[in-house]
Parts: sequence; C-alpha cells; structure tokens
Amino acid sequence: MKKLAIIAGLGLLAACSKPAPNEPAAEETVAAPEAAAATTANGSAAGTYTVVTADGTTATSVLNADGTFTDTAADGTVAEGTWAVVDGKTCFTGKEEGAKPECWTESAPGADGSFTATSDSGETITVKPAPAAAG
Repeated sequence: MKKLAIIAGLGLLAACSKPAPNEPAAEETVAAPEAAAATTANGSAAGTYTVVTADGTTATSVLNADGTFTDTAADGTVAEGTWAVVDGKTCFTGKEEGAKPECWTESAPGADGSFTATSDSGETITVKPAPAAAG
C-alpha cells in the first residue's frame, strides 16, 4: 500500500532589552516552549486524509502527531507504521520486519488543503483532508 508524507519547520525570534540604569530589574517569567505540531514535508498537519490513486481507488490515511500512521484501503486492509520528514520528503515505514521507507514529494496544499504527492518510484496520488465526522 502506498503512503503519503508530511512536516514543516518552526522558527522563533527573541528580543532582549536591558533595564535602564537605577531602575530595578523586572522579574521575568519564562514559559515552557510548546511542542511543535507534527506536519508533513509541505506543512500539512497530522490528521485524517482521503487518498485517491490514479485509477480512482480511495483509501484513508491517519497521520498521528506521535509519528505513527494507519492506512485503510477501500477493501478494509489496514497497514500501520511510522512516518517522518526526511530530506524534504514525507517518508512512511511499515511495521512489518524489514520494511523500507517509502518517501513522497508533496505539492503545496491548495486552499482546500488538498495536494498531490509523488513517490520516489513515480506513483502520483491526490491527498485531501478528510471531512470532519458529523457529531
């Protein structure tokens, strides 16, 4: 089963100032940094995606923020493993012993969050954020 991939970088900017002479220094409170959200190589967030192959076959891929994934094919077949961004590509490695990473180059997401992903072997898929479940 083919996978897709995801992660983006986070930049921080800090500014420093010195208190004026003869003024008592203000006490500073430093907040603990928040963990960066897991994203694919093109910046798409971890979450549930609908994947459509060139022949129209549809599958569901769930990318978890902890770097794990679950893919469910149209016939109900489930594949699990880990995902990570490596050299600007989103790479998936199945849980089965001896599994090798399958890496995908992603286009920039469109206004609706959809994008295309092309595997290192040349397969192209369309990836769309799955609609939220009605509650």
